[in-house]
Amino acid sequence: MKEKREIYRFLHVTPRRIFEQLDQFVVGQKHAKEVLAIAAYNHLKRIEYLKFGGDVSIRKSNILMIGPSGSGKTYLARTLARILDVPFAYNDATAFTEAGYYGEDVEVAIGRLLYATNQNVSSAENGIVFIDEIDKIARRTGGARTGAGSRDIGGEGVQQALLKILEGEKIFVPLNVTAHWNKYDYVEIDISNVLFICAGSFSDLKDSAEGQSIGFFNDGTGNGREVSTEDLCKYGFLPELLGRLPVHVELEALSASDLVTILTEPREAMIPEYQRLCALDQIQLEFTPEALFEIANAALRQKLGARALRAILEKVLHPILFVAPERAGERITIGPEEVRAAVSV
Repeated sequence: MKEKREIYRFLHVTPRRIFEQLDQFVVGQKHAKEVLAIAAYNHLKRIEYLKFGGDVSIRKSNILMIGPSGSGKTYLARTLARILDVPFAYNDATAFTEAGYYGEDVEVAIGRLLYATNQNVSSAENGIVFIDEIDKIARRTGGARTGAGSRDIGGEGVQQALLKILEGEKIFVPLNVTAHWNKYDYVEIDISNVLFICAGSFSDLKDSAEGQSIGFFNDGTGNGREVSTEDLCKYGFLPELLGRLPVHVELEALSASDLVTILTEPREAMIPEYQRLCALDQIQLEFTPEALFEIANAALRQKLGARALRAILEKVLHPILFVAPERAGERITIGPEEVRAAVSV
Protein backbone atom coordinates (compact mmCIF):
# COMPACT_ATOMS: atom_id res chain seq x y z
CA MET A 1 0.00 0.00 0.00
CA LYS A 2 2.84 2.38 0.84
CA GLU A 3 4.37 1.67 -2.58
CA LYS A 4 1.11 2.71 -4.29
CA ARG A 5 0.81 5.88 -2.21
CA GLU A 6 4.36 6.90 -3.14
CA ILE A 7 3.69 6.38 -6.84
CA TYR A 8 0.49 8.43 -6.87
CA ARG A 9 2.12 11.17 -4.83
CA PHE A 10 4.76 11.52 -7.53
CA LEU A 11 2.31 11.50 -10.43
CA HIS A 12 0.85 14.99 -10.18
CA VAL A 13 -0.89 14.52 -13.57
CA THR A 14 -4.04 12.52 -14.26
CA PRO A 15 -5.61 11.40 -17.57
CA ARG A 16 -8.15 14.21 -17.25
CA ARG A 17 -5.43 16.82 -16.71
CA ILE A 18 -3.44 15.54 -19.68
CA PHE A 19 -6.61 15.67 -21.79
CA GLU A 20 -7.42 19.21 -20.66
CA GLN A 21 -3.94 20.41 -21.57
CA LEU A 22 -4.10 18.71 -24.97
CA ASP A 23 -7.48 20.36 -25.45
CA GLN A 24 -5.88 23.81 -25.16
CA PHE A 25 -3.77 23.16 -28.24
CA VAL A 26 -5.57 20.53 -30.34
CA VAL A 27 -9.03 21.12 -31.83
CA GLY A 28 -11.50 18.24 -32.00
CA GLN A 29 -10.31 14.61 -31.85
CA LYS A 30 -11.89 14.16 -28.40
CA HIS A 31 -11.65 10.37 -28.40
CA ALA A 32 -8.06 10.41 -29.67
CA LYS A 33 -7.03 12.85 -26.94
CA GLU A 34 -8.68 10.67 -24.29
CA VAL A 35 -6.90 7.54 -25.53
CA LEU A 36 -3.55 9.35 -25.65
CA ALA A 37 -4.08 10.75 -22.15
CA ILE A 38 -4.79 7.30 -20.72
CA ALA A 39 -1.83 5.72 -22.52
CA ALA A 40 0.54 8.48 -21.37
CA TYR A 41 -0.66 8.26 -17.76
CA ASN A 42 -0.29 4.47 -17.70
CA HIS A 43 3.20 4.87 -19.17
CA LEU A 44 4.18 7.24 -16.37
CA LYS A 45 2.75 4.85 -13.78
CA ARG A 46 4.73 2.00 -15.28
CA ILE A 47 7.98 3.98 -15.08
CA GLU A 48 7.40 4.90 -11.45
CA TYR A 49 6.28 1.37 -10.59
CA LEU A 50 9.58 0.00 -11.87
CA LYS A 51 11.51 2.69 -9.99
CA PHE A 52 9.91 1.54 -6.75
CA GLY A 53 11.05 -2.03 -7.35
CA GLY A 54 8.03 -3.52 -9.08
CA ASP A 55 8.52 -6.48 -11.38
CA VAL A 56 8.27 -6.08 -15.17
CA SER A 57 4.68 -7.27 -15.49
CA ILE A 58 3.27 -4.04 -16.93
CA ARG A 59 3.97 -3.81 -20.65
CA LYS A 60 4.55 -0.58 -22.54
CA SER A 61 1.57 1.08 -24.21
CA ASN A 62 3.15 2.02 -27.53
CA ILE A 63 0.67 3.81 -29.77
CA LEU A 64 -0.43 3.54 -33.41
CA MET A 65 -2.20 6.65 -34.74
CA ILE A 66 -4.32 6.35 -37.88
CA GLY A 67 -5.83 9.38 -39.57
CA PRO A 68 -5.95 11.46 -42.74
CA SER A 69 -3.28 13.99 -43.65
CA GLY A 70 -3.54 17.21 -41.67
CA SER A 71 -5.70 15.75 -38.89
CA GLY A 72 -3.12 16.52 -36.18
CA LYS A 73 -1.20 13.27 -35.62
CA THR A 74 2.27 14.81 -35.35
CA TYR A 75 0.99 17.86 -33.49
CA LEU A 76 -0.76 15.67 -30.92
CA ALA A 77 2.39 13.64 -30.25
CA ARG A 78 4.62 16.71 -30.05
CA THR A 79 2.17 18.47 -27.71
CA LEU A 80 1.93 15.37 -25.51
CA ALA A 81 5.73 15.35 -25.10
CA ARG A 82 5.64 19.02 -24.14
CA ILE A 83 2.92 18.40 -21.54
CA LEU A 84 4.81 15.46 -20.03
CA ASP A 85 8.05 17.49 -20.21
CA VAL A 86 10.02 14.72 -21.91
CA PRO A 87 12.30 14.86 -24.98
CA PHE A 88 10.72 14.24 -28.38
CA ALA A 89 12.24 12.92 -31.61
CA TYR A 90 10.51 12.96 -35.00
CA ASN A 91 11.32 10.29 -37.57
CA ASP A 92 10.08 9.47 -41.06
CA ALA A 93 9.67 5.73 -41.58
CA THR A 94 10.30 6.06 -45.33
CA ALA A 95 13.96 6.89 -44.59
CA PHE A 96 14.52 3.58 -42.81
CA THR A 97 15.93 0.60 -44.73
CA GLU A 98 16.86 -2.94 -43.89
CA ALA A 99 20.40 -3.28 -42.48
CA GLY A 100 23.03 -3.28 -45.21
CA TYR A 101 21.19 -0.98 -47.62
CA TYR A 102 21.57 2.74 -48.26
CA GLY A 103 19.34 4.64 -45.84
CA GLU A 104 18.89 4.98 -42.11
CA ASP A 105 19.13 2.16 -39.60
CA VAL A 106 16.23 2.12 -37.14
CA GLU A 107 18.66 2.83 -34.28
CA VAL A 108 18.97 6.35 -35.68
CA ALA A 109 15.46 6.99 -34.30
CA ILE A 110 16.86 6.64 -30.77
CA GLY A 111 19.95 8.58 -31.83
CA ARG A 112 17.71 11.56 -32.64
CA LEU A 113 16.15 11.30 -29.18
CA LEU A 114 19.61 11.35 -27.63
CA TYR A 115 20.53 14.34 -29.81
CA ALA A 116 17.39 16.18 -28.59
CA THR A 117 18.67 15.85 -25.02
CA ASN A 118 22.20 17.05 -25.82
CA GLN A 119 23.55 13.52 -25.23
CA ASN A 120 21.83 13.18 -21.83
CA VAL A 121 21.32 9.41 -21.67
CA SER A 122 19.10 9.35 -18.56
CA SER A 123 16.76 11.96 -20.06
CA ALA A 124 16.60 10.17 -23.41
CA GLU A 125 15.65 6.90 -21.70
CA ASN A 126 12.25 8.42 -20.76
CA GLY A 127 11.49 10.25 -24.01
CA ILE A 128 8.98 9.88 -26.84
CA VAL A 129 9.97 8.65 -30.31
CA PHE A 130 7.51 9.55 -33.06
CA ILE A 131 7.66 7.56 -36.31
CA ASP A 132 5.59 9.10 -39.09
CA GLU A 133 4.51 7.55 -42.40
CA ILE A 134 4.43 4.10 -40.79
CA ASP A 135 1.92 2.98 -43.43
CA LYS A 136 4.60 3.38 -46.11
CA ILE A 137 6.57 0.39 -44.75
CA ALA A 138 3.73 -2.09 -45.18
CA ARG A 139 4.87 -5.41 -46.63
CA ARG A 140 4.65 -5.41 -50.40
CA THR A 141 4.18 -8.59 -52.42
CA GLY A 142 5.92 -8.60 -55.77
CA GLY A 143 6.14 -4.84 -55.79
CA ALA A 144 2.36 -4.54 -55.89
CA ARG A 145 2.47 -1.14 -54.19
CA THR A 146 5.68 0.43 -55.48
CA GLY A 147 7.12 -1.84 -58.13
CA ALA A 148 10.10 -2.52 -55.89
CA GLY A 149 10.21 -6.19 -56.80
CA SER A 150 10.43 -9.16 -54.46
CA ARG A 151 13.24 -7.71 -52.28
CA ASP A 152 11.29 -5.46 -49.94
CA ILE A 153 14.11 -3.52 -48.27
CA GLY A 154 11.83 -0.67 -47.17
CA GLY A 155 8.88 -2.73 -46.00
CA GLU A 156 8.98 -6.04 -44.13
CA GLY A 157 12.72 -5.71 -43.52
CA VAL A 158 12.18 -2.40 -41.72
CA GLN A 159 9.29 -3.86 -39.73
CA GLN A 160 11.55 -6.67 -38.55
CA ALA A 161 14.20 -4.14 -37.54
CA LEU A 162 11.63 -2.05 -35.63
CA LEU A 163 10.66 -5.05 -33.49
CA LYS A 164 13.89 -4.90 -31.53
CA ILE A 165 13.48 -1.24 -30.57
CA LEU A 166 9.73 -1.16 -29.90
CA GLU A 167 10.14 -3.50 -26.96
CA GLY A 168 13.89 -3.60 -26.49
CA GLU A 169 15.86 -3.09 -23.31
CA LYS A 170 19.39 -2.00 -24.09
CA ILE A 171 20.70 -1.17 -27.55
CA PHE A 172 23.69 0.58 -29.05
CA VAL A 173 22.64 4.00 -30.34
CA PRO A 174 24.65 6.15 -32.78
CA LEU A 175 25.97 9.46 -31.53
CA ASN A 176 25.96 10.61 -35.16
CA VAL A 177 22.39 10.62 -36.53
CA THR A 178 23.40 10.59 -40.20
CA ALA A 179 22.61 7.57 -42.33
CA HIS A 180 26.15 6.22 -42.09
CA TRP A 181 27.62 6.07 -38.62
CA ASN A 182 30.80 4.47 -37.41
CA LYS A 183 30.14 1.29 -35.44
CA TYR A 184 32.47 2.53 -32.72
CA ASP A 185 30.66 5.88 -32.42
CA TYR A 186 27.81 4.79 -30.16
CA VAL A 187 26.43 4.75 -26.64
CA GLU A 188 24.37 2.11 -24.87
CA ILE A 189 20.82 3.18 -23.91
CA ASP A 190 18.07 1.35 -22.05
CA ILE A 191 14.96 2.03 -24.15
CA SER A 192 12.51 -0.04 -22.10
CA ASN A 193 10.88 3.20 -20.91
CA VAL A 194 10.87 5.03 -24.25
CA LEU A 195 7.32 5.56 -25.51
CA PHE A 196 6.90 4.95 -29.26
CA ILE A 197 4.12 6.64 -31.21
CA CYS A 198 3.75 5.50 -34.82
CA ALA A 199 1.43 7.27 -37.24
CA GLY A 200 0.23 7.05 -40.80
CA SER A 201 -2.59 8.17 -43.08
CA PHE A 202 -3.33 4.66 -44.44
CA SER A 203 -5.06 6.41 -47.33
CA ASP A 204 -5.66 3.19 -49.28
CA LEU A 205 -6.68 1.05 -46.32
CA LYS A 206 -10.30 1.08 -47.45
CA ASP A 207 -9.27 -0.75 -50.64
CA SER A 208 -8.89 -3.96 -48.61
CA ALA A 209 -12.22 -3.60 -46.81
CA GLU A 210 -14.34 -5.10 -49.59
CA GLY A 211 -16.25 -1.89 -50.12
CA GLN A 212 -17.00 -1.24 -46.44
CA SER A 213 -15.96 2.11 -45.08
CA ILE A 214 -13.38 1.88 -42.29
CA GLY A 215 -12.77 4.28 -39.44
CA PHE A 216 -12.14 7.83 -40.64
CA PHE A 217 -13.08 6.73 -44.17
CA ASN A 218 -16.70 6.57 -43.01
CA ASP A 219 -18.80 8.36 -45.60
CA GLY A 220 -21.27 9.65 -43.01
CA THR A 221 -23.84 6.91 -43.60
CA GLY A 222 -23.09 5.23 -40.26
CA ASN A 223 -21.78 2.10 -41.98
CA GLY A 224 -18.16 2.67 -41.03
CA ARG A 225 -16.26 0.59 -38.51
CA GLU A 226 -13.04 0.80 -36.57
CA VAL A 227 -9.78 -0.39 -38.05
CA SER A 228 -9.06 -3.89 -36.79
CA THR A 229 -5.79 -5.75 -36.35
CA GLU A 230 -6.94 -8.06 -39.15
CA ASP A 231 -7.32 -5.06 -41.48
CA LEU A 232 -3.78 -3.94 -40.68
CA CYS A 233 -2.37 -7.44 -41.23
CA LYS A 234 -4.05 -7.60 -44.64
CA TYR A 235 -2.63 -4.17 -45.37
CA GLY A 236 0.87 -5.60 -44.93
CA PHE A 237 1.89 -5.34 -41.29
CA LEU A 238 3.50 -8.11 -39.28
CA PRO A 239 1.36 -9.37 -36.37
CA GLU A 240 4.48 -9.16 -34.17
CA LEU A 241 4.79 -5.44 -34.93
CA LEU A 242 1.13 -4.76 -34.22
CA GLY A 243 1.48 -6.67 -30.96
CA ARG A 244 4.05 -4.08 -29.88
CA LEU A 245 1.64 -1.24 -30.75
CA PRO A 246 -1.30 -2.23 -28.55
CA VAL A 247 -3.00 1.21 -28.37
CA HIS A 248 -4.76 2.23 -31.58
CA VAL A 249 -5.92 5.82 -32.02
CA GLU A 250 -8.11 6.79 -34.96
CA LEU A 251 -8.34 10.47 -35.87
CA GLU A 252 -11.25 11.94 -37.78
CA ALA A 253 -11.05 14.16 -40.83
CA LEU A 254 -11.41 17.81 -39.79
CA SER A 255 -14.51 19.75 -40.84
CA ALA A 256 -14.64 23.38 -42.00
CA SER A 257 -15.83 24.41 -38.53
CA ASP A 258 -12.88 22.58 -36.97
CA LEU A 259 -10.46 24.40 -39.27
CA VAL A 260 -11.98 27.79 -38.42
CA THR A 261 -11.56 26.96 -34.73
CA ILE A 262 -7.93 25.96 -35.38
CA LEU A 263 -7.38 29.33 -37.02
CA THR A 264 -8.81 31.38 -34.15
CA GLU A 265 -9.06 29.67 -30.75
CA PRO A 266 -6.15 27.40 -29.62
CA ARG A 267 -3.17 28.80 -27.75
CA GLU A 268 -1.11 28.64 -30.94
CA ALA A 269 -3.86 29.82 -33.31
CA MET A 270 -2.66 31.34 -36.59
CA ILE A 271 -5.00 34.33 -36.91
CA PRO A 272 -3.88 35.94 -33.59
CA GLU A 273 -0.30 35.24 -34.64
CA TYR A 274 -0.66 37.20 -37.88
CA GLN A 275 -2.59 39.93 -36.06
CA ARG A 276 0.32 40.36 -33.65
CA LEU A 277 2.72 40.41 -36.59
CA CYS A 278 0.74 43.20 -38.27
CA ALA A 279 0.35 45.05 -34.97
CA LEU A 280 4.12 45.46 -34.87
CA ASP A 281 3.67 47.62 -38.00
CA GLN A 282 0.74 49.41 -36.32
CA ILE A 283 -1.85 47.70 -38.52
CA GLN A 284 -5.14 46.42 -37.10
CA LEU A 285 -5.86 43.21 -39.03
CA GLU A 286 -9.30 41.58 -38.97
CA PHE A 287 -11.00 38.68 -40.78
CA THR A 288 -14.73 38.38 -41.42
CA PRO A 289 -16.39 35.05 -40.45
CA GLU A 290 -17.06 34.45 -44.14
CA ALA A 291 -13.37 34.88 -44.93
CA LEU A 292 -12.40 32.33 -42.29
CA PHE A 293 -14.78 29.74 -43.73
CA GLU A 294 -13.48 30.49 -47.22
CA ILE A 295 -9.95 29.72 -45.98
CA ALA A 296 -11.18 26.52 -44.32
CA ASN A 297 -12.99 25.35 -47.46
CA ALA A 298 -9.89 26.06 -49.55
CA ALA A 299 -7.89 23.80 -47.22
CA LEU A 300 -10.51 21.06 -47.53
CA ARG A 301 -10.36 21.25 -51.33
CA GLN A 302 -6.60 20.69 -51.15
CA LYS A 303 -7.21 17.58 -48.99
CA LEU A 304 -4.38 18.60 -46.66
CA GLY A 305 -6.43 19.44 -43.56
CA ALA A 306 -4.87 21.87 -41.08
CA ARG A 307 -1.51 21.54 -42.83
CA ALA A 308 -2.76 23.76 -45.68
CA LEU A 309 -3.94 26.66 -43.52
CA ARG A 310 -0.65 28.53 -43.11
CA ALA A 311 0.18 28.37 -46.83
CA ILE A 312 -3.27 29.77 -47.67
CA LEU A 313 -2.91 32.56 -45.11
CA GLU A 314 0.47 33.50 -46.52
CA LYS A 315 -1.05 33.86 -50.00
CA VAL A 316 -4.00 35.88 -48.70
CA LEU A 317 -1.84 38.24 -46.65
CA HIS A 318 1.00 38.57 -49.16
CA PRO A 319 -0.20 41.93 -50.59
CA ILE A 320 -0.61 43.35 -47.08
CA LEU A 321 2.62 42.09 -45.57
CA PHE A 322 4.61 43.41 -48.55
CA VAL A 323 3.59 47.03 -47.87
CA ALA A 324 2.87 46.73 -44.14
CA PRO A 325 5.42 49.36 -42.98
CA GLU A 326 3.84 51.87 -45.40
CA ARG A 327 0.30 51.34 -44.07
CA ALA A 328 0.90 52.03 -40.38
CA GLY A 329 -2.18 53.17 -38.52
CA GLU A 330 -4.64 51.50 -40.91
CA ARG A 331 -7.37 48.98 -40.12
CA ILE A 332 -7.52 46.22 -42.70
CA THR A 333 -10.38 43.73 -42.95
CA ILE A 334 -10.04 40.53 -44.99
CA GLY A 335 -13.26 39.35 -46.62
CA PRO A 336 -14.14 36.25 -48.65
CA GLU A 337 -13.40 38.07 -51.92
CA GLU A 338 -9.76 38.59 -50.98
CA VAL A 339 -9.44 34.91 -50.03
CA ARG A 340 -10.99 33.67 -53.24
CA ALA A 341 -8.76 35.95 -55.30
CA ALA A 342 -5.65 34.68 -53.51
CA VAL A 343 -6.38 30.94 -53.67
CA SER A 344 -7.43 31.08 -57.32
CA VAL A 345 -4.00 32.29 -58.42
